[in-house]
Amino acid sequence: MKLLVDKLKEIKFNRNEFSGAFGDIGTDFPLIIAMILASGLHSGSVLIMFGLMQIFTALIYRIPMPVQPLKAMAAIVITQKISGGVLYGGGLAIGITMFFLTVTRLIDWIAKVVPKCVVRGIQFGLGIKLSFLALKDYVPSDGIVGYWVAAISFLLIIFLIGNKKFPPALFVIVLGVIYAFIFNIDGEDLIKNIGFNLPQLNIPVWSDILTGFVLLALPQIPLSLGNSILATKQISADLFPERKPLTIRKISFTYSIMNLINPFFSGIPTCHGSGGMAGHYTFGGRTGGSVIIYGMLYLIMGVIFSGGFENMVHLFPLPVLGVILLFEGIALMVLIRDIVQSKTELTIAILVALAAGGLPYGFVIGLVVGTLLYYLSKSGLTGFKDED
Repeated sequence: MKLLVDKLKEIKFNRNEFSGAFGDIGTDFPLIIAMILASGLHSGSVLIMFGLMQIFTALIYRIPMPVQPLKAMAAIVITQKISGGVLYGGGLAIGITMFFLTVTRLIDWIAKVVPKCVVRGIQFGLGIKLSFLALKDYVPSDGIVGYWVAAISFLLIIFLIGNKKFPPALFVIVLGVIYAFIFNIDGEDLIKNIGFNLPQLNIPVWSDILTGFVLLALPQIPLSLGNSILATKQISADLFPERKPLTIRKISFTYSIMNLINPFFSGIPTCHGSGGMAGHYTFGGRTGGSVIIYGMLYLIMGVIFSGGFENMVHLFPLPVLGVILLFEGIALMVLIRDIVQSKTELTIAILVALAAGGLPYGFVIGLVVGTLLYYLSKSGLTGFKDED
């Protein structure tokens, strides 16, 4: 019991943790909203379970370990309007798959085979995708007024980033909420729809599990291996070198547990992610406190405000989320700096990044091709050669 209490004392709640809590919202919130609308999901269930998974992860790791929607799944669900049943089935299927990889220790073998330069390439490619998404879709979404609020948010972050007394996300989020209530939200209607919601129970059927595995889980697995597990382990070592290193099996295990629980309570499939950790850390998060605060935000929205979902979707304006997302992407891209001394590894990382950032199933291609190139270069069968 004393050990448990000591570990919980590592979790802090202060202005910097509060600022860090919003470091990943630019990725998560738009995807969650889009999935709810595309598949007709029960908004209260989705928001509550997403919040609970944040708190669960924060208590397990006690660092800003993120919980995010599965991005490949989300993209397919949103574009093809996949039904909720198939989505839940796919989530359960990937939970079972990751649990199998964990208990058989296959996940450890994968971690040993994939070199660091490939992981850096995956992170750089994801950073490119996030930055382009922010600049192309989010920032311009509200026209000239949106550009102005994005510019002010950008300057606030530039001037305050790293400031422990005045952490930037506090001011940016307040600015965004004020903007939302002036231009997008009917406060009176939001108050009228205050209520009490609980997650809806759901039992996935075999047909949805099998369909979800083929349509959703298979495209997601390579991205999860690369970014959710391998890259997350690497960035935790980068940002918290003083802590005992996280194991691949622990990250894979909590990933699987979340997806073995979510489908039965109508929650969307979730994962960890290096971008999310970079986002929380960039804006001040250093402990699990930032993730707990973030989880409580979704819990409150789901339990109390999900009845006014149409208004709630505008609570965090896209131009503001876009600026936060841009800095998350930049934080991921700069991690490549530790391999720039090796021309071979840097070249492989850039090739992986280009594949991951620009090709359909690019994370799969980058992971496989980058790993092959690395071992071919070690055997002298490629033209890559580092100078002495």
